[in-house]
Parts: sequence; structure tokens; C-alpha cells
Amino acid sequence: MYFCAHFPELPLSHPLTVSLGQTTPASKNTNNHDLEMGKINGCLKCLFIFFNIVFAIIGGLLIFGATQASTVSSQFSSVGTSETGWVWAFAIGVLGISCLGVYAGCTEKEFALRIFAGFMVAGMIIMLIVGMYVAVAKNKIRDAFPSATSDARETMQHEEFRTMLMSLQSTVECCGWSSAQDWGSEIPESCACEGSSEGDYALFAEGGCEAGPQGTTGPDHIYATPCGVRFFQLIDFALNISMGFLFGLAVTALLGLLVTLLMLHQVKRHDGGGASFPMKNY
Repeated sequence: MYFCAHFPELPLSHPLTVSLGQTTPASKNTNNHDLEMGKINGCLKCLFIFFNIVFAIIGGLLIFGATQASTVSSQFSSVGTSETGWVWAFAIGVLGISCLGVYAGCTEKEFALRIFAGFMVAGMIIMLIVGMYVAVAKNKIRDAFPSATSDARETMQHEEFRTMLMSLQSTVECCGWSSAQDWGSEIPESCACEGSSEGDYALFAEGGCEAGPQGTTGPDHIYATPCGVRFFQLIDFALNISMGFLFGLAVTALLGLLVTLLMLHQVKRHDGGGASFPMKNY
């Protein structure tokens, strides 16, 4: 009776208050867990940021190269600033887009990812167009090479061309533009070849020495390769490298676009109430 008499006096609201209070640490743990969750898969995010940092470094190196190229080209009045201007634009573009990619990956903001995806589409299209232009230009140069060598006799009449060719012969290890006969009866000393030709440009064409043409004065042995052949092979090699670089950038832009679209899908799913990705596990 004593228990029953005093039972109504127990604070019945107290257990409910304690029960509700006990849920507070759990809700705090839930909030902390949500803060540790990311919108984008952690491994994908780290890979995305890493490659953008790599391209940002490449962009910085390109800017340094553009600075050196501008210094060299300024020493020659015949070379304008348009060539180095394109190099500057390309280098700044690579650096700027890479920094945007790092920002988009770190902040996981949808608008930044959308802008980056747009740059990837534009970059891929531009690289494909320029790559095809280089391929067409390479074929045109190849077709124009025979006519260029046949007109060497007329070109050799210009003193500026003769001076340039004489300085080129000892460096590139060649003689004449189409052949040594371009010099007529006097072969310059810059055509002189001593022993086997193993210079820096020997890998682009068959080097070696040969006897000077009969009835000419000058060195007994001259370079066997004409400068026109050397020049064309150097240009062909540079254009092949350029095409590989441009098409490689186009493929890289395509992969970057696909990764960005996947990241956008994950951000939209998170914002729409979908699953999040734990960041601490990566």
C-alpha cells in the first residue's frame, strides 16, 4: 500500500527526458559522420586532383619555355611575336584549366565541374582540329619538297641564302641544298667532312663523307647529304612529334571529360539525397 500510495508521485516525465537526452550524443556522431562523408568517391577525387597538378606543372614549364623562346626570337627581326604568342596562350591555358580542375576537385562544387567539363570539350575539339591541320601541312610540305630542291639554283643566287646555308652546313653536316653542285666550281670549307659523320643530326639521315665533285675547288671530302634532305627530315620529325602531342592531348581531354561527368553525377546524387562517400577511407 505504501508503494502504491507513493507511485503516482514519481516523476513520470523524467525517464522520457533522459531518453531524449541520451539521443544527443548519437545525433552528434551522426553529424560528425556526415561531415566526414564526401560527395565524390575519394579515390576518384584524389586521382583527378593529382593529374591536374601534373598538368599545372607542365603549364608552368611551358610558360618558362615561352619566356626563353621570346628572348631568343626578339634577337631576330625576321621572326615576329605571333609564334611565341600562340605558345604563351597555350601555356597559360594549360595552367589555368589545371588550376580550375584542382579547385573543382577540392571544393566538389557543381558549377566549377561544369566549367571544367566545358573546357575539356573545347580543348579536345581544338586539339583534333590543330592535329589534323598539322597532318595536312606535313603532306603539303612533302609534296612541295621536290619543287623546292629543283629551284635551288635560282635560290643560290641570293647572297642571304648562301650565307645562311654556309652557316647551316657545318652545324647540320650537309653540303648544298639539293646537292654539292649547287655551289658551282667552288665548294666552301663548311662542306668539309673529316672521317665518319656522327654529329647530333646524324640520326635523321644517312651521314658520311664523299669525294668532292670533279672539276671543283675546295675540300677533298664533303658531306654526302644535301641540306634540303636534312631540313625536310628535321621538319618531318618535328611535325610527327607535334601530331603525337596534339592527339595525345585530345585523348587526355576526352578522359578528363568522362571523369568530370562521373564526378558531376556523384555530386548530383549526393545533393539529391543519395549516398555519400567516406573520405577518411582513402
